[in-house]
Amino acid sequence: TNYPFGICVAHNGNLTNTGDLEGLVRDGMMRHVNTESDSELLLNIFAEAMAEQAKSAVTSGKSSNGGSGGAGARAAALADSITKSEVFAAITRVLTTCEGGYAGIYLINGIGLVAFRDPHGIRPIVLGAKKSGADGGGTDYVLASESVAIDTLGFTLQRDVLPGEAIFLDMRSGECHTHQCLPDAAPASLSPCIFEYVYFARPDSIMDGVSVYETRLKMGERLAQKIERVYPQHDIDVVIPIPDTSRTSALQAAYILGRPFREGFIKNRYIARTFIMPGQVNRRKSVRLKLNTIKSEFAGRNVLLVDDSIVRGTTAREIVQMARDAGARKVYFTSAAPPIRYPNIYGIDIPTRTELVAYGRDEAEVAAHIGCEWVVYQDLDDLVDSVSSLASPERPLPRFDTSCFSGEYVTGEKIGDEYFERLHAKRNDGAKQAKNTDGGGGGSGGTPAKGKDVDTSLGESSHHGCEPVSNMVNAES
Repeated sequence: TNYPFGICVAHNGNLTNTGDLEGLVRDGMMRHVNTESDSELLLNIFAEAMAEQAKSAVTSGKSSNGGSGGAGARAAALADSITKSEVFAAITRVLTTCEGGYAGIYLINGIGLVAFRDPHGIRPIVLGAKKSGADGGGTDYVLASESVAIDTLGFTLQRDVLPGEAIFLDMRSGECHTHQCLPDAAPASLSPCIFEYVYFARPDSIMDGVSVYETRLKMGERLAQKIERVYPQHDIDVVIPIPDTSRTSALQAAYILGRPFREGFIKNRYIARTFIMPGQVNRRKSVRLKLNTIKSEFAGRNVLLVDDSIVRGTTAREIVQMARDAGARKVYFTSAAPPIRYPNIYGIDIPTRTELVAYGRDEAEVAAHIGCEWVVYQDLDDLVDSVSSLASPERPLPRFDTSCFSGEYVTGEKIGDEYFERLHAKRNDGAKQAKNTDGGGGGSGGTPAKGKDVDTSLGESSHHGCEPVSNMVNAES
C-alpha cells in the first residue's frame, strides 16, 4: 500500500480471525480489501496504525510537514518524524488485533524494516548480523525464517525474535532497535510449532536455540526404542528412509536397532508435495513419479521404512507397494511423528480430520490400510522431549504447538467449534477439486488456490500465507 509511506509485507503463517479482520479493514478503516489473502489484512492493519502515528506526529509538531517544499519534501519530513516508538506502537496494534500463528517483516519506505512474531512464537523468525564498511565499523542485518539463510548469506546468527517482540532496523540511522510490544495484560508465551522440527525446517537450521538436526537424531533414537519395546523379536533386515526429511531419524534408528541403513528410494526433486494435492488419483500418480526404487536393497529382505510423518496415507500406501514390487519380503512402516488426527490452523496445509489416515484408526488399522505388516508411531511425549531436552537451561522450551497431534490449540480454538466446520467445508478433497475445476477464481487471476486453514469469509482462492503447490518440492506421506 502507498499510504501513509509506502509499506509492503512478507509473512509466514496464518491468521485465524480473518472474518473479523476483513470487516475491521473494510468497514472500520474504510480501506479496500482487494485480494483474498490474509497478508493484505496484516498489511492494512499495520498501515492504518502507522497513519495514526503519523497524524499524531503532525499534531504534536514533531513533523514540519515539509513547509512549502512540495509533496515529496512533506513526505520526507513526515517519514523523518517517525521514531522507533511510533513503529513499535503500530506493531502492538497488529499483535493485539491479529490472532493465529504468524511471523513477518514490514518494509516502510524511507524509514526501515520491522520484523515481528506472534504472541505465542508459533512461526519462526531470526536475526543475523555482520560487520560492514571498509573499516568494519558498521553493522549489516538480515532477517529470515531459518538460520540456514543467514549462514548462506555470510551473516552470523544473533538470536530468534521473541514472541510478541518487534525488531526495527532504521535505514536512516543504521541502528537496530528491539521492543516487547505486548502489554502486560497479554504476556507473551513461547509455543513454537513442533512440526517445524519434524518436517519443515532444514536440518542445518537452529530454531529457538535448538539444532533441528539433533532433534531428528533424537526422534530416530526414541522411535527405535519404541520398536524394541513393542516388537522385541523383530526380524528387520534393513532400515530405509523415505527421502528427504526422514533421513536423519532413519540413520539414528538404524544405529540403535543395530541394522544397516540403506538408501532404497531415489527422489525426483521436480514433483510437488503429494499430501496437499487435490484428489487421490493425482496423489497416487505423483508418488510413482517422484520416487523410484533401488531394487537390490529390497529384494528378499524385511525392510523398515522410516518417514517423518503419515498424513493421508496415500503416499505411504504407494511406497509400501513399491517396496513389495521391488522384492521386499516384509514391509514395516514407522513415523518419526505421532499420529496426525487434527487439522493445523497456523499455516500448514494438513487436511480435514476425516481425510487423515489416523482419524478413527489405531496402529493396526493404519497398517492394514496402507498394506504393511505393522506401523509404529512416535509417542507425543517422546517427540516433545526430543526437542525440549536439547534446549539450554537459559532458554528452555517447556511448551509447543502440537495441535495436529493433540487437538490442543494454543490460541484457544476447540475442535467442534463453528470455525472447524467452515474449515472442513473449505478444505475437504471435494471442495479442492471443485476449486481447481473452476480455475480458482478470485483475486489471483485464476491461479489455483492454496489450501489453508482460514475463515471462509475471504473466499475460495485465498492464499493465506502458505506456499503454492508449484513451489513445494519436498515429499511427504
